Amino acid sequence: MSALELRALLADASQNGAYFVDVRDREGLEEVARELGFAVAAIDFAGCSGKDEVLERFAAALRFPDWFGGNWDALADCLGDLSWWPAEGYLLLLDHAGAWRASEPHEFATLLEILNEAAMSWSAQRLPFWALVALSAPALDDVLEPG
Repeated sequence: MSALELRALLADASQNGAYFVDVRDREGLEEVARELGFAVAAIDFAGCSGKDEVLERFAAALRFPDWFGGNWDALADCLGDLSWWPAEGYLLLLDHAGAWRASEPHEFATLLEILNEAAMSWSAQRLPFWALVALSAPALDDVLEPG
């Protein structure tokens, strides 16, 4: 995909959502998002041992307000608001999520559901919101062709 096509894709709020991407594409996606004036946050899942730690990392990376309650509902509330972080769009980069995804598949599925719900809410407001789970090529193949 050319840089121009990538810019058009990321700017298109109707395509908002949580997606798995090849880790080799991460840097280019981040660069294009910044060029578009997006707020970009990297959430590093390396060594995450559970939901509470994941929520703490989201709160730190996105500088959640003091009222963040540290649970899935509070995450959904914060992702649906973001008034403290105005931008032309949002790109969340979920790095090193493979191990947590494998050890906590139900929690990971809940996280993806919350991210997709936030993305749809922002889509209705015509504001780009992307959550990208960067995976190695073999891990990406496993996601795309399970079993």
